[in-house]
Amino acid sequence: MKIQRLGAMASLALVGSIALAGCGSDNTSDTTDSGSGDNASSASADCFEGTLNAEGSSAQKNAFEEVAAGYKAKCSGAQVNYNPSGSGAGIKQFIAGQVDFAGSDSALKTEPKDGVVEAEAAAKACGSPAWNLPMVTGPIAIAYNLEGVDKLVLTPAVAADIFSGKITTWNDPKIAAINEGVELPATPIKPFFRSDESGTTENFTKYLKAAAPENWAGEPAKSWTGKGEGKAKSAGVAEGVKSTPGGITYVEWSYAKDNDLGVAQVDNGAGAVELNSESVGKAVATAEQTGTGNDLALKLDYATKEPGAYPINLVTYEIVCSKGKDAEKQKNIKAFLKYFASEEAQKTIEEIGYAPLPAEVEKKVQTAIDAIS
Repeated sequence: MKIQRLGAMASLALVGSIALAGCGSDNTSDTTDSGSGDNASSASADCFEGTLNAEGSSAQKNAFEEVAAGYKAKCSGAQVNYNPSGSGAGIKQFIAGQVDFAGSDSALKTEPKDGVVEAEAAAKACGSPAWNLPMVTGPIAIAYNLEGVDKLVLTPAVAADIFSGKITTWNDPKIAAINEGVELPATPIKPFFRSDESGTTENFTKYLKAAAPENWAGEPAKSWTGKGEGKAKSAGVAEGVKSTPGGITYVEWSYAKDNDLGVAQVDNGAGAVELNSESVGKAVATAEQTGTGNDLALKLDYATKEPGAYPINLVTYEIVCSKGKDAEKQKNIKAFLKYFASEEAQKTIEEIGYAPLPAEVEKKVQTAIDAIS
C-alpha cells in the first residue's frame, strides 16, 4: 500500500499517550515495549482464533485493511475480513445478521428511511442497542483534474453550483472571482458521484446543505441527487477523475492522494483552508455527541467559520451490538476493536492519509469498547 505521511499531531492522536493494556488473555502476542507503566505505547494485542467478517464504508477501506494486517501479524490465528461495499450496504448486511459488525460514514438513523428506522432494526437484530463507535476520521477532499491549476479555492456556494450542474466550465466567472490570478481553462467540468449508497455522499451533501442552503436544494442522503456521472465506491470516483481532464469529485482524502489528484482549498467564510491534519483536527474537535451513553454518534459543524478549520469531514463508525447473542463472537470483536483504537494502529492509519480523533473522543471510544459484552 502506498504510504504517505501526514504531519503528526499529538493533541489529536486517537489514543495520545494513553495505552491500551491487554485483557490478560493467554493467547496474546507481544512485541518490545517502547515505554513502561500506564503510559507505555500499545505493544500487544488480545488475540483470538477464528474469523470476523465486516462490511461497509469504502472510505475506511485502506485504514481497515492496514489495521487488519497489523492485527494478523500479531495474532496469526485471527482473520478479519472487510468488504468495502459502501455504508448503506454494510448497515443492511449488519441488520440482516450477515456480518459481525459494520463500517459506516454516518451513524445509524433514528428516523424512518424507506420505512425502516436503522437504529431500531439494528437493536432488534442484536437483541440489544447497537452502538456507533467512531474509529477513523476521513476528510472529504474535493478532488479535481485540471492541468496547470495547482491551487484551487472553492466556496460552498460555488461547489454546490458545480455539483448541481449550474456551473459547467472551469473558467466560469464565479470560479474566477475566488481564484484571482489563476489561469483557468475553458475546459468543461465533469463531476463524478458515488453511484452506490454512500456515507461519503451523505456527509458531503450535509456539508452543501448546511453551508450553502440557497445553492443546494437536495436533502442530505446516501443516494446522490445532484448531477454528474456515477461510479461505484471511492476507488471508482477517484479513478474517474484521474482519467478525465476537467473531472471533479468528492472522495475520502487518502484516495485523492493515492491518485495524485488536485485537492481544492475550501473557504467557508473565514478564508481559504488547506486540507491537512491540523485543519481537520480543528473542525472535528468541535463535534457534539448526539448519541447517549456508549452510543457515540457525533454531529459535525459543516457550516463552521472557525479560522483554519477544514469543514468537510466524515467520521467512520464501527457499528456493533452492545451485547451480542454470541458471547464468544462479541469477545473477538472487542479484541479487534481494542487493537484498532490502539496508539500503534492509529499511527499506522495516520501515515496513509487519515486523521485521528481528538483525545476527548478517544477516551469515550475506549470506555465503550470495554463495555461491549
